[in-house]
Formats: sequence, structure tokens, C-alpha cells
Amino acid sequence: MSLIPSNFFGGRRGNIFDPFSLDVWDPFQDFPFTGGALSAPRSELASDTAAVANTRIDWKETPEAHVFKADLPGLKKEEVKVEVEEGRVLQISGQRNKEKEEKNDRWHRVERSSGRFLRRFRLPENAKVDQVKAAMENGVLTVSVPKEEVKKPDVKAIDISG
Repeated sequence: MSLIPSNFFGGRRGNIFDPFSLDVWDPFQDFPFTGGALSAPRSELASDTAAVANTRIDWKETPEAHVFKADLPGLKKEEVKVEVEEGRVLQISGQRNKEKEEKNDRWHRVERSSGRFLRRFRLPENAKVDQVKAAMENGVLTVSVPKEEVKKPDVKAIDISG
């Protein structure tokens, strides 16, 4: 059981206490902006922030590798970029475009997010950043970062005389 409620920090799994998370936090997420100078830029910022925050990524560590899985339904592998920058920062980014609106279309609900998304993860020292592999299947991106083998210390048995 966690001492921090699940809806704390916007209900995301990553938060400020996670040293590997570099999520973007929008402090004005729940503020009702109505009219005025802030309303137009706010809606644009909100959609970009929502696209970033809604890109869910799981990170697990196995004995052999760090494995990242991202749900990216409807995206093709050509629309997603996986990069390692500054030596140890894994960056997953892309863009989901809005559907074209036809004159005769009447939308009842728009819930799917669109826009750019970007997630960054600081990789640990044991990551082999030159051997990163990525694959996309059924809307799930899987990025595998192999780990360096931990060298076990040599143990030499000593005979006891006497």
C-alpha cells in the first residue's frame, strides 16, 4: 500500500520522487481558464501536455536488460522516434495527427489525444546504450536496453597448512 494516493500528481505512475522519471508536469492542469489572454495559448498547451502525459510507458528490469513498453495505438513505426541522447537518456517521441474534419461530419465526442508526445528516461550506468533495440507490434513499442554483466569477484581457495 502506498502512502501517496494514486491520483496524486495527476494519477501517473511517474512522479517527482522517481529519479528516473523526467515527466512534464503541468501545474495549471485543473485550473479553469475562461476567456482572456490565457485562453487561446492554454488550449494549445493543454493538448500538447495531455498528449505527453497520456503516453503510458512501463519500464521493467530483467537480469539481461531494461525493457520499456509503450502503448501507441494507431501509430506506425515511421511516426515514432527512439533515441539515446547525451549518453544515457533514452528518448521516445512522435506525433499523432488529428483526423481531417469533413464539412458534413458532426462529431459527438472526441476523447483520443492528438499531438506530439515525448518521454525521457535516464538510463542507469549498467546500460549498454550502443546496443539498444526497438520493435513495434500491434501498437506496442518495445525498447530493449541490454545490461552489462556484473563481474563476480574471483574467489581463490587457500589451503591451510598445519
